[in-house]
Amino acid sequence: MGNLYQEIQLILHGIWRRRWIALGVAWGVCLIGWIVVSMVPNRYESQARVFVQMQSLLSDKIGVTPLEQQRDIDRVKRTLTSTVNLEKVVRGTDLANTVSTDKEVTGAAFGLRDAIKVTEQQENLFEIKAKIGLPGMSDPENAKLSRAVVQKMIDIFVEENLSGDRRETSQSLKFLDQQIVQKEEQLRGAEARRVEFERNSLGLLPGVGSVQSRMESARAELNQMDSNLMAAQGSLAAVNGQLAATQPTIAMPGLGGGDSRVAILEGQLSEAQSRGWTDSHPDMQALRGQLARARAAGSRAGSGGYSTPNPAYSSLRAMQAEKQAAVGAMSARKAQLQAELSQYAARQVDQPGAQAEQDRLSRDYEAIKLQYDKLLADREAIRMRGQVASSTDSVAFRVIDPPSSPRQPVAPDRPLLMAGVLIAGLLAGLGTAFALSQLNSGFATPQKLSAVTGMAVIGAIGEVETPARKAMAAKRKKMFLGGAAGLGGVFALLVVVDMIQRSGVA
Repeated sequence: MGNLYQEIQLILHGIWRRRWIALGVAWGVCLIGWIVVSMVPNRYESQARVFVQMQSLLSDKIGVTPLEQQRDIDRVKRTLTSTVNLEKVVRGTDLANTVSTDKEVTGAAFGLRDAIKVTEQQENLFEIKAKIGLPGMSDPENAKLSRAVVQKMIDIFVEENLSGDRRETSQSLKFLDQQIVQKEEQLRGAEARRVEFERNSLGLLPGVGSVQSRMESARAELNQMDSNLMAAQGSLAAVNGQLAATQPTIAMPGLGGGDSRVAILEGQLSEAQSRGWTDSHPDMQALRGQLARARAAGSRAGSGGYSTPNPAYSSLRAMQAEKQAAVGAMSARKAQLQAELSQYAARQVDQPGAQAEQDRLSRDYEAIKLQYDKLLADREAIRMRGQVASSTDSVAFRVIDPPSSPRQPVAPDRPLLMAGVLIAGLLAGLGTAFALSQLNSGFATPQKLSAVTGMAVIGAIGEVETPARKAMAAKRKKMFLGGAAGLGGVFALLVVVDMIQRSGVA
């Protein structure tokens, strides 16, 4: 512990003997550092907050969801600090006075990239900050420029959101129009090829469509026709049966009561037949039995009378004619369908590749038509969205906090930098004095000499100080302390001057 204390004393003694060198180095480093710090321009920060309100009442009806709107806003936020937008800022502010060529404009735009920050504080609430500190401008000019940059960024932010949809809609509609024209030409070509093929290969065949589809349609209609024909034939047979059992005339009774009874029973029998009752019906059998007995009784009594046309028989004849016409029409249509199926089968045998070619042409036509219809629907949807975006306030912007006018620089922290320079100067002076003391080949104490040589030191002669030397030493000490105090005074003066400059910015 004693040796360590002694070493510290020796180091401090060596530094003290070279204190003037240390003070000179400290002054030199501090002056250079303070000059550099004073040349760093003050940077002034302006900030603003913008709230974006998205209207979704009508947008949802046309497919514009809030998620899509938020995605568009995020895209604008990411591209807000692009080179193109920053060049707009350069040309729209006082920075335009500092540049003259496109290359200088691009360089100034790259310089603004790190100076501008766009952050989202809350949902749909954005903060825009700009820190400006150009060497060629005064502090008031830098403060004014920072506010102008933020205002220009707000204008670009609003412009990109409002005009971005219109520009994107216009580009999309232009692209879709080009695609629709191309698909329309392809559709006309495919339709012409299909019509030409059908005229050459299927022009004599009945129906529309491919051979396979025509055959399927004919088979389906033929099956339905068979069912209808069977039903019509059954209905015609029933009418024929009723007609065979119905008398063409009705005998009108004379004065005798028996003929009156026969007429009444025949009327009831005709009415029952018109209802569709068959001979196996119990009531029909009962009426026929009564009629037979009445006729037998009338023939025995012998009475006069006359006959008249039976209305039921006339009605059944009309129904029979109608049923026969329906059966004839269905039979003719069935024969026609069978002939068409024969034609289709013969064409498939004669031209085995025609079906495949027609299917291919039909597929091409349907595929192109499907794409064409989809392009038309997409164009209409995009046009509608563009009209909604341009005619209504789908996205509303409100400036919550306008761009602030900075009065105090936010960077650099000049007092802290000057204090750092002062500490660096002092450390440089002490380090220089220490390094020079280590380069000295002498020995400061007899103990050091004895330890190094290994020999005993008989004695040591101290320095003899005369009154004149003491006075000179005291004077030099005062001068050294004055130089050190002057270094601190210059530091304090620079800090005060910086504070005055800060408070003088309007």
